[in-house]
Amino acid sequence: MDIATLIIAAIVGIAIGFGIAKFMEKGKASKTLANAKHQADAILKSAKVEGENIKKDKIFQAKEKFLELKAEHEKVIVGKDKKINDAEKRTRDKESQVSSELAKNKKLNDQLDSKLKELSHKESIFEKKQTELDRLHRNQVQQLEVISGLSADEAKGQLLESLKETAKTDAMAFIQTTLEEAKLTAQQEAKKIVINTIQRIGTEEAVENCVSVFNLESDDVKGRIIGREGRNIRALESATGVEIIVDDTPEAIILSCFDSVRREVARLSLHKLVTDGRIHPARIEEIVKKTEKQIEQEIVEVGKRAVIDLGIHGLHPELVRAVGRMKYRSSYGQNLLQHSREVAKLCGVMAAELGLNPKLAKRAGLLHDIGKVPNTEAELETPHAILGMQWAEKYGEKPDVCNAIGAHHDEIEMKTLISPIVQVCDAISGARPGARRQVLDSYIQRLKDLEDIAFGFGGVQKAYAIQAGRELRVIVESEKVSDDKAAQLSFEISQKIQTDMTYPGQVKVTVIRETRSVNVAK
Repeated sequence: MDIATLIIAAIVGIAIGFGIAKFMEKGKASKTLANAKHQADAILKSAKVEGENIKKDKIFQAKEKFLELKAEHEKVIVGKDKKINDAEKRTRDKESQVSSELAKNKKLNDQLDSKLKELSHKESIFEKKQTELDRLHRNQVQQLEVISGLSADEAKGQLLESLKETAKTDAMAFIQTTLEEAKLTAQQEAKKIVINTIQRIGTEEAVENCVSVFNLESDDVKGRIIGREGRNIRALESATGVEIIVDDTPEAIILSCFDSVRREVARLSLHKLVTDGRIHPARIEEIVKKTEKQIEQEIVEVGKRAVIDLGIHGLHPELVRAVGRMKYRSSYGQNLLQHSREVAKLCGVMAAELGLNPKLAKRAGLLHDIGKVPNTEAELETPHAILGMQWAEKYGEKPDVCNAIGAHHDEIEMKTLISPIVQVCDAISGARPGARRQVLDSYIQRLKDLEDIAFGFGGVQKAYAIQAGRELRVIVESEKVSDDKAAQLSFEISQKIQTDMTYPGQVKVTVIRETRSVNVAK
């Protein structure tokens, strides 16, 4: 076979094979299509069944939800109906209450009208009776005037005069009784507070004076202190301002000066000079200057210790310095710093007893006399209470403290409760036994003034000031002074003493009236 034939035969074979393969593929496709259609029908059928089930479930759920909403709606409707019924009931109750009130008011109005009519009737009757009474009174007055021979005005004047004396006596007795009752109630607590305060404070009774004694080892030192032609003692007196008295007193020199600071400077300077042994004018001036600086430092330290001991904080340095300077001052022979510390403690205790601030009271008590240590000559002309108040205001103290300082001698008005406490405690500290020395002349004059006040009243026969001027006994003439008048006289004398005199503590006035009948047997 030739090549062409072979090629043709191959082509024919290939075509036949291709046709057979295509026929076989077409049969497979038909079968696959039939299977897919069958599966699609099954899926559609199951989908329809599932859709029906879902539809039924949703319808069921919708019915349940509808029933639930319906029940809630019915509940709300029932609640609103109930509220409406309650409101209607309250409205009906109020209407019935208003109706009853209206009925009551109508009844009250009727009663009031009847009362008014009755009152007007009684008023007319009263006016008639008043007219009749006035007529009878005039007739009685005319009859009394005819009988007594006096007019109504004259009789009234005599009656008033007789009543005036009785009323005055009764008024004085009433005043005395009232004062006694007030003392019984008020003095118990006052005494309790004052006594408790005094008992809790213990102080010394020693006092200082204006003279210091400087002891020497031997009298030979006196000549060295005097120096050649007295130059050493003159230099010392000039530098310190202290009078140095060298007399026959063995082993002692007297330093005399009213200023305790100068006296202390002179004493310490003398001690250093005698110890060192070199005594001449230049050395004296050097030692005095060093001693003055030392005393200034000591003043500050004393002030700080006093403030710390009393528990006072935040005090200005200048006020602390003034407190320290009080150590070298005295008042009526009483050391000023000791007096101020005592007053501060008394104020703290008394303020605590009265429920006030004890720290503020202590502060005012310590500073109440700082005006007694002035820095300049110009300040001497200002009363010490006012000067102390000005310093306290200048250095930032509280208004309560400033007022207490300025008012403790009544120079200004007391505006706080601490002010009378400071005044009372100052009097307690100054008036206690041994606190102050009193000049004999002034003491005698005070007793004489007490007796003179008593003799200034009518009917006084004798008067005696006893108990160191704490009691005045007055003997009156029994013919001129009655018992009631004696009580009145005692009150008037006490008021006169309280008004005209200044004294510590209190003065008791006793009026004595006695009647004596004397007969002689022969």
